[in-house]
Amino acid sequence: MSLTAGAGLASADRDLSPFVNTTCNYGQVISALQAADPQAAAQFNSSPESGAFLRQFLASPPGQRQQMAQMLAGQPGADQQFELVQRVFGTCNNY
Repeated sequence: MSLTAGAGLASADRDLSPFVNTTCNYGQVISALQAADPQAAAQFNSSPESGAFLRQFLASPPGQRQQMAQMLAGQPGADQQFELVQRVFGTCNNY
């Protein structure tokens, strides 16, 4: 999973509200990612830019998160990443 500007969340027709309205913190998202896909978590953790973007995303208000999510949705690979990101944000409150 990449939460960087280079990867993406989903195509524009997908529901981004689970990401925009999440109450999870950074640690919860990372734990959920590790549980969902250890290989993707390792790749994510090797990128300081990914971590910085996720921290900024989670610290932002919903309106700004919506804009950030829409930006990511337009990036190459967004559709391939959507299912994983959806699982992560759907389970992060369990961590």
